[in-house]
Amino acid sequence: MSGSTKTMGVLTVGALVAVTAYTVALGSNGWLWFGWVVLGLITLGMVATRDT
Repeated sequence: MSGSTKTMGVLTVGALVAVTAYTVALGSNGWLWFGWVVLGLITLGMVATRDT
């Protein structure tokens, strides 16, 4: 994995933790989950198209 792909992976996992903590503390927010799904799809796209 390239450095930028690893960074996106870490960012995606960090965002998942943050969105989950927000949901537990303050209740669900659909826009946050939507944003996380978009971020996850971008990360998956980067992984799928990375140079080998």
